[in-house]
Amino acid sequence: MSLQKSIQNGEGKTIEFKVELPNSNTLAKTIIAFSNTGGGKLIIGVNDQGEIIGLEHDVNIFELKDKVASIIYETCYPTVLPDIYTTTIDDHLLLIIEVYRGNLLPYYLKSKGKSEGVYIRVGATNRKASYENILELERQRMNISFDQEANREVDLDSLDITTLKGRFARAGKVLDQAVMKNFKLVIEDNNTLYPSNGLLILLGKLEHVRMKCSRFKGTSMDVFLDRKEYEGDLFSQLEDAENFIKNHIKLSSEIKGLQREDQYEIPLEAIRESLVNAVVHRDYSNGGRDIKIGIYDDIVNVVSPGGFPSTITQEDILEGRSEIRNKVIARVFKELNYIEQWGSGIRRIKSSCQDRGLKEPEILEKGDFVDVSLYREVALKKVTTFKENSYTNHQRYIINYLSENENRISTKEASNILGISDRATRTVLSSMVEMNILIRVDKGPQTHYKLRDKD
Repeated sequence: MSLQKSIQNGEGKTIEFKVELPNSNTLAKTIIAFSNTGGGKLIIGVNDQGEIIGLEHDVNIFELKDKVASIIYETCYPTVLPDIYTTTIDDHLLLIIEVYRGNLLPYYLKSKGKSEGVYIRVGATNRKASYENILELERQRMNISFDQEANREVDLDSLDITTLKGRFARAGKVLDQAVMKNFKLVIEDNNTLYPSNGLLILLGKLEHVRMKCSRFKGTSMDVFLDRKEYEGDLFSQLEDAENFIKNHIKLSSEIKGLQREDQYEIPLEAIRESLVNAVVHRDYSNGGRDIKIGIYDDIVNVVSPGGFPSTITQEDILEGRSEIRNKVIARVFKELNYIEQWGSGIRRIKSSCQDRGLKEPEILEKGDFVDVSLYREVALKKVTTFKENSYTNHQRYIINYLSENENRISTKEASNILGISDRATRTVLSSMVEMNILIRVDKGPQTHYKLRDKD
């Protein structure tokens, strides 16, 4: 993607704007956050709305580059070596500080130390890392996933693995001790076998390994019509969640020849892939959160804890790029044929819905969770005059939201929906006003936006 196009898309996981060089502390936090996450570009000479202002005409660019390099060297540890260069867009000179994901994770402020000075990138913001975040960064440095670690607090002999053995047997495979070692379901240390976190997750033995399913009235979470919480092994949870969804969406029948063919309004392939992706790719190192499935009149929504893996962006996901966060779980699911081909799940979700004539599913990173929306047939009745393919994902999401709700949205509401900062959201909304998609209504705290061509 060109730099100008990146700027038009607004701030995000790998890009941040500043009109002028920020103070040392602010600069260092951004550099550290990029280094700990997926890298990124800090662009000096662009305002919060994505407008290219450029550097002051009398700036000494060589002194500015040296100043940036000195600040980073003096404030960041381990050493960060960014590319610092200039570029010109529409006769405006910009300074680009391009940071690459580091190999010596975690990076932190020298003045604060590792316990207090680590920052990560979440959406378009720099967030101080929690203790769990720091542990995860250290695992990433050693190329070890959370589910590969031994859990010494649980006695292996106390675990009933009958259900897991049954799943392997159904696939025509044997789960013995040798296989369990090979798959890192058990870890041997000093002649003692310990269960891995992966095994405990597969068996549903960790408290936060569960799914919460809800059917809501209308298109908001105001009124519950049904609610279930599923625990137990992951495979049973998947089946229970799928059945919950099927019980709350429409089933139609069509006679083909002498056979009757039943068909759900959302393709089962899309539902199953969405649920499997949520289970396989969620962040299990972050306790206290679980997978949530919400069924509304217009969509089936699957929310999975943890954003995309650090080096993956929204664009990468849509292009089919895949990075495995949970190596044990992913390998078992692949072995048992729940995963057909790495990186193909998103494509199958989208193509199965498009083949049915449904609106294209939305798969978005919103802060530190992933949000998947599968549109129901009822959503087809709500028509908009816009050509969606000409817009960015953020713009399309706003259009869909306004088309299907009360045609009114504030900056804060849009920020929550998109999972980006308020200033990045203002950039998106302003661009849509300039494109004559939206109308800005009122001023100050009452400011909101409406679709121009919708009553």
